[in-house]
Amino acid sequence: MGEIRNVPFFNYPYVFTSNEEKFLSIIRDVGRRGAFILQKDLEEFENNIAKYVGAKYAVGVGNATDGLHLALRAAGIGPGDEVIFCSHTMVATASAIYFTGATPIPVECGRDHLIDHQSVEKAITSRTKAIMPTQLNGRTANMDELQSIADKNNLIIVEDAAQALGSKFKGRCAGTFGLAGVVSFYPAKTLGCLGDGGVVFTNDEKIYKKLRMLRDHGRDETGEVIIWGFNSRLDNIQAAILNYKLSFYEQEISRRREIAGLYQSLLGDVKEIGLPPAPNSDPEHFDIYQNYEIEAERRDELKEYLSKNGIGTIIQWGGKAVHQWEKLGFNVKLPFTEKMFQRCLLLPMNTSLTDDDVYYVANKIREFYGYGSK
Repeated sequence: MGEIRNVPFFNYPYVFTSNEEKFLSIIRDVGRRGAFILQKDLEEFENNIAKYVGAKYAVGVGNATDGLHLALRAAGIGPGDEVIFCSHTMVATASAIYFTGATPIPVECGRDHLIDHQSVEKAITSRTKAIMPTQLNGRTANMDELQSIADKNNLIIVEDAAQALGSKFKGRCAGTFGLAGVVSFYPAKTLGCLGDGGVVFTNDEKIYKKLRMLRDHGRDETGEVIIWGFNSRLDNIQAAILNYKLSFYEQEISRRREIAGLYQSLLGDVKEIGLPPAPNSDPEHFDIYQNYEIEAERRDELKEYLSKNGIGTIIQWGGKAVHQWEKLGFNVKLPFTEKMFQRCLLLPMNTSLTDDDVYYVANKIREFYGYGSK
């Protein structure tokens, strides 16, 4: 068997310890200035991250779930409306729709685990007002096809790009295709902070101004309360930390793509599993590999085998698509998505991994299926 190596699914302490002294310096600087809420650090970060993705505007919010909710509200989505989303996503995507008063309508994912365009078209009714694609695992959906459907049916698009900062389709960043797009800064994300955080991108000035009021109790620049609002402001210390991490974010993406390439070279011949697209395998897509989601025969047995060998894996969303949480009131069957959830598994994918870690994970998978080590 050999020595068991400990490879956690995600090394949370590493988020802090990898830059501990710099983070402490940032916290001291912000703290000594007393700059805690809606200060220049947030404004600088919003400007920098908007520039990074190619959006006109960025609005920092408390978390990505809030961001989706506020974006839908800013777009005028509310009671009586329907919003189509892919059921292979976190329940937060649907809850953001639900709490506007609109009805979340789940549809199938496709072979790429992203929203299925044919399923979207079939779900459109006279009440449909928006499509919310989830740009999942660091990959952006075919937005040409989705935009065509939206244009034909007079629908808006709000992107759940929580897992896709820097991911591109035809050279354009996730989060910049629709009326608005939202990214998460949860610690395990590619650009993670030390708590919760999120940002909403938009190219629409009216939406931008409304988002700024919605996140801050409905107040405008003068402090006048113009609309009913919420309290969802990206913490200024987190913004300062994120602004620092953004300065070397390309290194994060590059390393993740290296790891994905290594998995591909080590597991590409294992017929019992299906791998995500390899880096550079599709000129229309630039993937950042927020997650590395495989499909595997005897998935549960494989997961247990890897656990016994010190390797952490997870099945996204507690092993259920959103429509499978029965107490939420969904009454729909999505056979492709349901079958996929019997096979899907996330392997470790983050920049705390060494090449030796990746070799260990891959060789244990090969061992499970009866292949020789590489």
